[in-house]
Amino acid sequence: MKTIGLIGGMSWESSAEYYRLLNQGIRERRGATASARCILWSFDFAEIERLQHEGDWDSLSALMVDAAQRLERAGADLLLLCTNSMHRTAPAIEAAVAIPLLHIADPAAESIRTAGLSRVGLLGTAFTMEQPFYRDRLAKRHGLEVIIPEADDRAMVHRTIYEELVAGRVLGESRAAYRDVIARLVDAGAEAVILGCTEIMLLVRPEDSAVPLFDTTALHVQAALEAMLAD
Repeated sequence: MKTIGLIGGMSWESSAEYYRLLNQGIRERRGATASARCILWSFDFAEIERLQHEGDWDSLSALMVDAAQRLERAGADLLLLCTNSMHRTAPAIEAAVAIPLLHIADPAAESIRTAGLSRVGLLGTAFTMEQPFYRDRLAKRHGLEVIIPEADDRAMVHRTIYEELVAGRVLGESRAAYRDVIARLVDAGAEAVILGCTEIMLLVRPEDSAVPLFDTTALHVQAALEAMLAD
């Protein structure tokens, strides 16, 4: 089994899900006493959140690179960046280490293509929905047409992530609001919806959508499990 390095704490709520799903997956594949070989670098998300909203992506890239290099030196064979938004820094990480970074957008896109779908709605932070780093990868590398919510819906989705989900607050009224946003994405032509923030799966369930939901957290972990156990 390969050792996986997790760059987490963004937020720890979703990083805990990564840890649980990785270990659960290894147990299912290797037996009741088996668990994942992993090393976790966990950030103070307050620092990350401040830099994100200040737009200081140079400092954020430096922090992500430092974490990746620490994990590589500690013996990690591959890396998972346990957040969608911070994949804006993926090129810097890839350039700074010799071990592979498993990009979070790729397993979701590959699953969508395997399902025969091509028009997808995207939910996530404002950074993920509005900046090109994520949408362009889905479009240019995987041939997906990406639909994002209207401005008011984007603001609500972003606010819910930062004010509720990263703090472990899962509210029924927010689930209903997300359900309405998903319905509007479907009305706009989405054949599926990507849950493009690792906290959204804490709130939204398959029954909240008329079209398939693709949970980036679960799909990222599945790709990691395959890589960890590959010969």
